Amino acid sequence: MQDLPHHYAVTASAGTEGNVALDSPGLEGIASAGPAEFGGPGNLWSPETLLVAAVADCFILSFRAIARASRFEWTSLDCDVVGELDRVDKVTRFTDFRVRAKLAIPAGVSEDKARRLLEKAEHSCLVTNSMSARVHLEAEIEVAGIPA
Repeated sequence: MQDLPHHYAVTASAGTEGNVALDSPGLEGIASAGPAEFGGPGNLWSPETLLVAAVADCFILSFRAIARASRFEWTSLDCDVVGELDRVDKVTRFTDFRVRAKLAIPAGVSEDKARRLLEKAEHSCLVTNSMSARVHLEAEIEVAGIPA
């Protein structure tokens, strides 16, 4: 890992109508538009969906790093995140993120340790730590060969 601080650069470009082009050095560009809830087409990534995706992605990457450091064996992790956008004190903002994580582990691996590491990933995610919205983790652990 590089020393802190890290810097991440993104360029957004658009005309008076149409999509927004998002680019970052060394990455494939993507198109963005407003979500359907704000009158956009609803068929492209929007700032809102990108933020919710960042929460899910950060959770999984945080868990992966924590599990590796803990020498914890696992098979797969699925993460569904729902972000709630609301108006609070006349400001529209995300107020809540519900993180539903489903972790698959091999038989014989500690479910208690799995749950602790999932909770640690929730508390370690730099994206959610950078926001004022609440984050709620709902964790499900599936042991190989044992129905959930």
